[in-house]
Amino acid sequence: MTKKIKLAAVVLGIAGVTAASVLLANNDKITNSILSDNKPAPALVKTVYENAGPAQPVDFKTAADAAVPSVVHIKTIIKSRDISGGDDQQWNPFGDLFGGGRGGQMFQQPEQRASGSGVIVSADGFIVTNNHVVDGATEVSVTMNNRKNYTAKVIGTDPNTDLALIKVEAKNLPVMTIGNSDEASLGQWVLAIGYPLNLDVTVTQGIISAKSRSIGINRQGAAPVEAFIQTDAAVNPGSSGGALVNTNGELVGINSAIASPTGSYAGYAYAIPSNLVKKVIGDIMKYGKVQRGYLGISMAPEGLDDAKKKELGINDDVNGVWVMGTDPQGAAASAGIKKGDAIIKINDASVSTGSQLAEQVARHKPGDKINVTLVRGGQQMTVSVELAGKMGNIASANGSASVESLGADFSTLNKEDAARTGIPGGVQVNKIRDGVLSTQTNMRPGFIITKIGNIRVKSVEELQDALSKQGRNFQIEGMYPDSDEVYYYGINGFNK
Repeated sequence: MTKKIKLAAVVLGIAGVTAASVLLANNDKITNSILSDNKPAPALVKTVYENAGPAQPVDFKTAADAAVPSVVHIKTIIKSRDISGGDDQQWNPFGDLFGGGRGGQMFQQPEQRASGSGVIVSADGFIVTNNHVVDGATEVSVTMNNRKNYTAKVIGTDPNTDLALIKVEAKNLPVMTIGNSDEASLGQWVLAIGYPLNLDVTVTQGIISAKSRSIGINRQGAAPVEAFIQTDAAVNPGSSGGALVNTNGELVGINSAIASPTGSYAGYAYAIPSNLVKKVIGDIMKYGKVQRGYLGISMAPEGLDDAKKKELGINDDVNGVWVMGTDPQGAAASAGIKKGDAIIKINDASVSTGSQLAEQVARHKPGDKINVTLVRGGQQMTVSVELAGKMGNIASANGSASVESLGADFSTLNKEDAARTGIPGGVQVNKIRDGVLSTQTNMRPGFIITKIGNIRVKSVEELQDALSKQGRNFQIEGMYPDSDEVYYYGINGFNK
């Protein structure tokens, strides 16, 4: 579906499924599961972890019957067009393969057709899918489980979580109930439902094999959130945006990615947790865009050796997220959180990894107050933090504003891509919007920034810090993935 995200999908056909929707305990049909505060209904399929007594063979038919009608097939078209390699903001760094060029030469981008899946979350036509399913699409169509076809409109997207909301003009659609992903447990049975490989609706079963998993695959946004539910339900390209449901037929995740050396199913699939989906999509419904709060800290990398841990003052006896720096004007600093603190809880949720912390914070909007439990000097304490409305996870007060003024989405180049490119690291430009880069340079998406001025950068945080140390005029140095040539872009009159 996209070069940046490997698509998730599902396999194993179902025939003769009759349309149905999950009913609440009071038998009222759900009209909007994103904005609904209704509690989930009792389990449709009793299992051991739901205190059902002795283990019995599990029948997934009831859950599948309830969920399948709410999963749709999405098809997209990006029309063919003539674009300039020098100034088109969607330029593909591998465009030469299609007979195009660079440096202002014109080439034709061929028409692109792709497909994915989506989940109906309101009776009047709102559908959740992945951002990468609809990103850049000029036409979006939706086929329901009953074979009815609709033209869809993209309502809003959030590249940071790889979620999107689209809408069709329809009424009385079957709505999928949103489950509580926090209650999903390791070893719990789940079903993956979607439209893989251009097949009809397909259901597979597996178990939840991990939670809050970060695999570094989302490079679409400037501040990506990865806290995936990992499952071994068979998935393949085409069901990105499809449903991961529990045995009650409730949505616990949106299938988004697979870990595979071939691009097809190889054992693990990853879904965006439903609680995060509900917050992000709810914001788009109510406000038109995501209202995301920021804590304003930098976190110690995971997997450090003992020597580095000792150098940074990390104590293995504390199972938490270690604060390596704070934005002086950020929410954490204002609440008194300091470098060297270990955060162990956000509200009542325990956090021991950066992905867990990021997911919990991402569920809140600017102005929300959260309780942060931390350990400092061996003593546990809880502080109230009012979240800020801008990214502030660096030591520089102006760093995030500087990055935003460049007008692009950035991501830290992962180790594998850096090794293939032959550099120690860098920051990749994923999408260029209105801003300094589009007005002062002919930089193309895909460019890898290696230096800001004379400062080498290997992460988004280092990019932010380096920008804060520049004057009004400086140079950006880097390269494109398909070239060994070093490029320089001059920036003048930069306003931080």
